Amino acid sequence: MILADIFRPGQWDDFFLLVGTGAVTLTGLVFVAMSLNLKVIAIDATHRYRAINTLSGLALVFMRCALVLMAAQDHRDIGAELFVVAGISAAVFTRGYLNALRRSDGLRRSRIIGGTLLHLTEMIGAAIFFFGHLAGLYVAAIALVANTCYMITAAWLLVIGAFDQRTESS
Repeated sequence: MILADIFRPGQWDDFFLLVGTGAVTLTGLVFVAMSLNLKVIAIDATHRYRAINTLSGLALVFMRCALVLMAAQDHRDIGAELFVVAGISAAVFTRGYLNALRRSDGLRRSRIIGGTLLHLTEMIGAAIFFFGHLAGLYVAAIALVANTCYMITAAWLLVIGAFDQRTESS
C-alpha cells in the first residue's frame, strides 16, 4: 500500500476544484429546473424527496470539496472531513428515500441501494485514507464522482417525472 505520508495536497487541488465547481453548478441548475415545476414537485412525495436528496447531495459534494481544499491539512484531517460529510450525506439520502418509499410508489429500491453503497464506499475510502493509505483517497474520490453522476440521473428523473405529471394534468 502507498502510505499517506507521500500525500501531496497540491496534486489533488484540480480534482477537488473541478468536482466542487461541477457540484455547485449542477445545484443551481437543479434549483432552476425545480422552480419551473414547483407545484408538481411539492405535491408528489417521490419528486419532493428526490429533489431534497439531489439538492442536499450536490451541496454536500461541494462542501466536501471545499473542505478538502482548505490549507494546511494532512491526510487525517481530509479523511475525517470526507468521512463525516459523506456520513451526513448518506443519512440525508437514506432518510429521504425511505420517506419517499413510505409515501409513494414511484421509487425503486435499487436507487436507495445504489446510492447507499456509493456513500458507504466513500466513507470506507475516507477511513482507509485517514489511517494512512493513499489508496483510500482514490476510493473515496471515485465514489464521490460516481455519486455525483448518480445524483445527475436523479435530477433527470425528477425533471422527467415532473414534466410527465404536468403534461398529464394539462
